[in-house]
Amino acid sequence: MLISVYVPLAVTAVLTVLAPRVARRLAPRPAAWALACIALVTTVGWAGSLALLAFTGIAQIPQVAAEGRWSVPALQAEDPVYLTVAVISALFLVAGAVGLFLAAVRQARHLLWARRECARMPGDSELAVVDDDTPQAFALPGAPGRIVVSSGMLRCLGDEEREALLAHERAHLRGRHHVFQTLWRLAAALNPLLRPLADAGGFALERWADEEAAARVGSRRVVARAVGRAALASSFRASSPPALAVTGGAVPQRVRALLAPPPPRRTFPIAGGALLLTLCCAGLVNAASDSDKMLDDAQRAQCAASITHTRTPRPEGFGHEPDVCCEHRMRAERAEHLA
Repeated sequence: MLISVYVPLAVTAVLTVLAPRVARRLAPRPAAWALACIALVTTVGWAGSLALLAFTGIAQIPQVAAEGRWSVPALQAEDPVYLTVAVISALFLVAGAVGLFLAAVRQARHLLWARRECARMPGDSELAVVDDDTPQAFALPGAPGRIVVSSGMLRCLGDEEREALLAHERAHLRGRHHVFQTLWRLAAALNPLLRPLADAGGFALERWADEEAAARVGSRRVVARAVGRAALASSFRASSPPALAVTGGAVPQRVRALLAPPPPRRTFPIAGGALLLTLCCAGLVNAASDSDKMLDDAQRAQCAASITHTRTPRPEGFGHEPDVCCEHRMRAERAEHLA
């Protein structure tokens, strides 16, 4: 456990540095899915490793060991974890849990706001045109979602560019991109190291919608013009646009990507990321297994020590009775705990 428990933390650090850079070179749809998988797996690995480190260190406190009925010397002999490391891990875990709760509340409020906005928009079709001179266009997730476009934005674009804009926003709704964003934001709230990955994920979603719009209208250049003109028209707005908007992401990079040939599909980076995620899961499982075995051995040692002090001499052939007694006692305690 002394090594395997740190494997998920190391994998998280490596992917935090490499994944955002590699994702920009991949096709946007597989890049978004890859970043979502990375965020989910590394978040579980990060929280699991911190929990194991915190518990293994805190378990060496005599008062805690007395409650758990395990031997502190046996625990320290198998896998020593300094109390400082345990306390730091516990603090990171608590801070991450608080951040996760607050982020979940914010996301829930945002989704409720989006549903209310969908209901109050004029008309009952997918497209809602609002009479507003401010150029804006965005997708509101809901059941179903709505595409909101202002009259000011429509006046800034030609017919083909309007079609590209609507195809872009429709791709956001069809791909349920708000689910990806929610996952990345929650993961970054629990583990701040994942914030660059969340930013890269937002860019991948915009590129995903751009590519689908280009396939829909049949011209990458038209979509590039629509993205550029929409961003230029809305650049002087005082308020920031909603997350799922054609003006989101790094617009110059998106325009350059649309003016270039479609990105090729690369399997090697995906395979490398999958290998690292497998290593992360294996390290966490191995650390959890070692931790469980370590506690069993520590409980068995404590039970054997207590029986050694209280038992009476036994005839030859009963030398293993303390171990049997310990097993029965621990099973009874576990059954009582589960009950």
